Amino acid sequence: MLTDKKAQNATTGAKPRKYYDKQGLYLEVRPRKNRKPSAKYWRYRYSYDGKSKLLSMGTYPKVSLTEARYRRDEARKLLKNGVNPSQARKAEKKATRILKENTFEALAREWFEIKSSGWEKSHSDKIIRRLEMYIFPYLGDRVIPEIIPPEILEIIRKIEQQGKIETAHRALQSCSRIFRYGVATWRVESDPTRDLKGALAPMSKKKKHFAAVTEPNKVAGLLRQLDGYQGTATVQHALQLAPLVFVRPGELRQAQWADIDLPAKEWRFTVSKTDTQHIVPLSTQAVAILESLQPLTGKGKYIFPSARHPKGDRPMSDNAILAAMRNLGIPKEVMSSHGFRAMARTLLDEVLGYRVDYIEHQLAHAVKDPNGRAYNRTTHLAERRKMMQGWADYLDRLKTGAEVMQIRKSIPQES
Repeated sequence: MLTDKKAQNATTGAKPRKYYDKQGLYLEVRPRKNRKPSAKYWRYRYSYDGKSKLLSMGTYPKVSLTEARYRRDEARKLLKNGVNPSQARKAEKKATRILKENTFEALAREWFEIKSSGWEKSHSDKIIRRLEMYIFPYLGDRVIPEIIPPEILEIIRKIEQQGKIETAHRALQSCSRIFRYGVATWRVESDPTRDLKGALAPMSKKKKHFAAVTEPNKVAGLLRQLDGYQGTATVQHALQLAPLVFVRPGELRQAQWADIDLPAKEWRFTVSKTDTQHIVPLSTQAVAILESLQPLTGKGKYIFPSARHPKGDRPMSDNAILAAMRNLGIPKEVMSSHGFRAMARTLLDEVLGYRVDYIEHQLAHAVKDPNGRAYNRTTHLAERRKMMQGWADYLDRLKTGAEVMQIRKSIPQES
């Protein structure tokens, strides 16, 4: 039998040497190069199903002689019950790995990695930061199936008690989406947050309005200011195109050449806010702007690439258009990059008299038919083509001073 002193003093020569204890346990000492101390490994030799097997028991002195004997005895108990210790260890490691992978944080980061690829960077940064600040410290290492609704509510209430009502709602919403992803990938049977509906204080219904110019005479002056921009060609063309297509700012700056069909005068893409397909009919003026820019950025991915990435593999900054307007002397209280949508929404309805549902479709808002079903992207497409060309022609007339009409009534600006 081995002793601690023998194990400590065990040495080897050019080949490995074995120091036997009893009942199959032994210490194998292996030589090392570069005059390093010999490596010492605990081994347990046993027989299972008529075949000789070998099981590693750790290294000495990290695993003492006493601990090695205990591990051998546990393996012998398994053998008496007809269980192969080696297979039992593999099953235990697999169970541990699965358990580790099934924590809330592991699932959340997997969900985030998949979903965030289609999000604005500013949006994805907010999502992960909110999870890291308020959720992961409490639920991060918890096993998904063991998490219960009261536990989640307690965490969300802590955010609520800080006066951050909207943050609490957003955090709960993210948790719900993560759990639903877990359901879809067979990690959990149901979403525990569904039982928390109505448990939080309601968010304020006050909507944020984006600054926008909506009076025809002021729009005329704004358009002339935009045409006077003397900065980079990319931003210059973006400023010219923004009023014509009135898409969301992120959709404009991330526009890709692959989504543009100039012969068909169409821009097709997925709406960032609703994750639905959308078609923007391009007016003659919009096509001309894109054709002018194509020689400069057409070989890259993005129509409006970042000036810092000449290969065109990154879109321009979300602050580029705002900064350009500020340089032109247009205050943030007067016009925002989102304001082109409110401008189009107001003037198309109040001055040009187009049907509201045509306008709403073109704004990519949720529009439903009388039966409550969402219209698809091709609805009223022919009429929208005429509307978009009429809108571009109207803006041209405003810029030249050929037509200035006052709106007949006012409507709330889009939030």
